[in-house]
Amino acid sequence: MLAQSAAQEDPAAAAVPVIRPRASWRVAEVHALGDFSLRIRFKDGLEGIVKMSELVHSAEAGVFARLADSAIFAQAAEHHGAVTWPGEVDPAPDAMYQAIREHGEWVLR
Repeated sequence: MLAQSAAQEDPAAAAVPVIRPRASWRVAEVHALGDFSLRIRFKDGLEGIVKMSELVHSAEAGVFARLADSAIFAQAAEHHGAVTWPGEVDPAPDAMYQAIREHGEWVLR
């Protein structure tokens, strides 16, 4: 009903399709673990672990270096189907999905 009433108020709104992303690699849930790892569940039910300790503690960490602070790492959240942290730090969800599908985990170095 909401879409109908919006279309009645603004005829242009009726021309805008509702977006419902369906890509299997979209993240549904993320839980930060104590060892700089994440437990991930994707929209299609696939689950696995992302291990980030080596990356966040390496000299090549780049934007991920700030995640070496366990308080910041613990702020991992799902946002629009991706894992994100404050400051818009986010690993590629499609690469994460592929690695977890093939190996049950994704180890970032």
